Amino acid sequence: MRRKIYNKLAEWKQDGAGRTALLIDGARRVGKSYIAEEFAKTEYKSYIMIDFNRANQDIKNLFTDYLDDLDTLFIYLSNYYNTKLYMHQSLIIFDEIQMFPKARAAIKYLVADGRYDYIETGSLMSIKRNVKDIVIPSEERHIKMYPMDFEEFLWAQGNEMIFSLITEHFLSIKPLGQALHRKAMDYFRQYLIVGGMPQAVLEYCQTRDFSRVDSVKRDILTLYRADISKHAKGYELKVESIFDKIPAQLQKREKKFKLSSLKKEARFRDYEDALFWLGDSMITNICYNSSAPDIGLRLNMDRLTLKCYMADTGLLISHAFDENGIVSEELYKKLLLGKLEVNKGMLMENIVAQMLAASGHKLYFYSNPSRNDASSRMEIDFLIAKQKTTDRHNVSPIEVKSGKSYSLSSLRKFMAKYDAQASTPYVLHPSDLRSDAGIIYLPLYMTPLL
Repeated sequence: MRRKIYNKLAEWKQDGAGRTALLIDGARRVGKSYIAEEFAKTEYKSYIMIDFNRANQDIKNLFTDYLDDLDTLFIYLSNYYNTKLYMHQSLIIFDEIQMFPKARAAIKYLVADGRYDYIETGSLMSIKRNVKDIVIPSEERHIKMYPMDFEEFLWAQGNEMIFSLITEHFLSIKPLGQALHRKAMDYFRQYLIVGGMPQAVLEYCQTRDFSRVDSVKRDILTLYRADISKHAKGYELKVESIFDKIPAQLQKREKKFKLSSLKKEARFRDYEDALFWLGDSMITNICYNSSAPDIGLRLNMDRLTLKCYMADTGLLISHAFDENGIVSEELYKKLLLGKLEVNKGMLMENIVAQMLAASGHKLYFYSNPSRNDASSRMEIDFLIAKQKTTDRHNVSPIEVKSGKSYSLSSLRKFMAKYDAQASTPYVLHPSDLRSDAGIIYLPLYMTPLL
């Protein structure tokens, strides 16, 4: 499957390979190993892929026994994998590098040697047990890999044109028109319910069978649960309890994650490691409250007030609607036709978070629950900062609406109170693009263009 991250790999090969190794960080089953191997096949004369989830102890020992004798190390690797290595024309892939941190530490010496290029793939890269007793090499360049975005989903469907047209209308702030908008929303709803996990997308493209797609997604969720049990040692029950509560928390009107729903009098410090684990695994997208919508949203971040989204909305659907062990074909059809009213807001806000994260945005929202000042009491779904900072108007508020009838009281309060700080306000909704009274109303499928 065609992925945009391939271009980033090509840029690294052009200007960074030889001086750095490339570390691709992402959730399990997001396509890291696939894209690394496809890149190796296309861009190099030969490659070796070492899967540390399967590698035997003899292979692992090479990275401790022969770091001071790299000639012998490469002879063993070449012979074991029956692959000839060519100076400056071969790539060595360390797959699932988190399973053997000592190989990650060896990157420092391998890059300094300069004979070959190196790509690492992994998840849970910052978890304590995966960095314990190693010096993290400064010779790593990190990139994050997310589920397939909307444009990649369209490519997988064989549609190479529609997103370019969507982009043109976004830039010119012109509506698409009824026919084109309806077609784009049909594709968007398919993306919403299938999600962006490559296996699920492939199954959908090949079969158009939602039951089979749902089975693929459930296999991934089962894998995530197994990872929690295996890798979240010491706080696996807390991680699992947060994971299980995500759909219930998101379907509430106020989608802030309430620790009290897990355990009475639960404290943030008791669950901080569990939340970090889910964020670091990239199973979830954590969105923090920024108490002041000003330059440097991170500087005003309230770590105690957060929303916890699933990193893939297709997985959220399979996670949320599991009463019978599988989401029915009928429910999928209602979602596809936009006729399922229950939980629609949860899904729309989750997929906006997913698309913003994939576009490189850190996730922030604004919440002020003031009981004393009605003009200050508001909640804005997302805040994004402009790429270029200026003296004023640096932060855009974003409201997400799942239906065609809605009010914008919080958005109007926000614009009135933070006139100097606020940039263009956006409403993401199911209807076509329009601009009115300084607010730009965008169809949901334009979110990646913000």
